[in-house]
Amino acid sequence: MAGKRDLILQAAVGTIARNGVRGLRVEEVAAVAGASTGLIYYHFKDRAGLLAATLDHVNDRAERYTTGALPETGDPRVRLEQRLLLELQDVDEVRENSLAWGELRASAVFEPELRDRLAAASRLWVAEIAELVAAAGACAKAEDVAERLTALVEGLSERWLSGTLTLVRARNLLAGAVAAELGA
Repeated sequence: MAGKRDLILQAAVGTIARNGVRGLRVEEVAAVAGASTGLIYYHFKDRAGLLAATLDHVNDRAERYTTGALPETGDPRVRLEQRLLLELQDVDEVRENSLAWGELRASAVFEPELRDRLAAASRLWVAEIAELVAAAGACAKAEDVAERLTALVEGLSERWLSGTLTLVRARNLLAGAVAAELGA
């Protein structure tokens, strides 16, 4: 059943990326995943459970295409910049993940059951980036730098995905922010 659960989560991410959280219908997710609504309720209990598991799935996917794709280098500054830039790729999985993450984050304003899980995921990401910032020798407090850089990635991603900023410009701005934070 683990394979079907993953298909359901992939279908939920795609549905959220296309229609937003408010447009998420369990019936549509079931149809896309080739599953019954009963199976979705079996695995996730209710729509809120599906949303929470989808957020976890988005985070797991991001971990794979960022941390798993880091260059083999001993230079922590390069690793930091690349780790952040991997969040801004013109790749279907990254685009879909970024859309879903932005939708889930925005929906947490209206769906309090997502807030704690979203906050935990954000804290984890900031902590991972703070480790790289500290290793790169930033002068400022590593957690503060990491918070600014991750928030910038999220904002640049939304501007890129909404068509108000090109991907090249977003990546250049991010690289410039890393240089500014670490001291060019």
